[in-house]
Amino acid sequence: QVQLVESGGGLVQAGGSLRLSCAASGSIFSITAMGWYRQAPGKQRELVAVITSGGSTRYADSVKGRFTISMDNAKNTVYLQMNSVRPEDTAVYYCNFRVGVGAAAIGYWGQGTQVTVSS
Repeated sequence: QVQLVESGGGLVQAGGSLRLSCAASGSIFSITAMGWYRQAPGKQRELVAVITSGGSTRYADSVKGRFTISMDNAKNTVYLQMNSVRPEDTAVYYCNFRVGVGAAAIGYWGQGTQVTVSS
């Protein structure tokens, strides 16, 4: 059974930095993309950043230039380096691993980690 375990969330002051990690346990193969999403109270879950198995990245406009996504394929781990954080970055952050492609793709989710940015 595949489980994604996130770590690194917490309370940080505006302008500070945090690094989130998400590691997969269990047998997981053919990961095609890893990503981070977030959900603030009263809002829908939104994409923050995604990285493909080939290393291509995509970011939400709101985090471009501040956040960096990276991965360690050997460890089935994805990271999110968050710099110059803002109060509006406060949310529960979820990691997502996509296995396979197209209609056969399966998505796995972590349990979420709270990030709170104080002003």
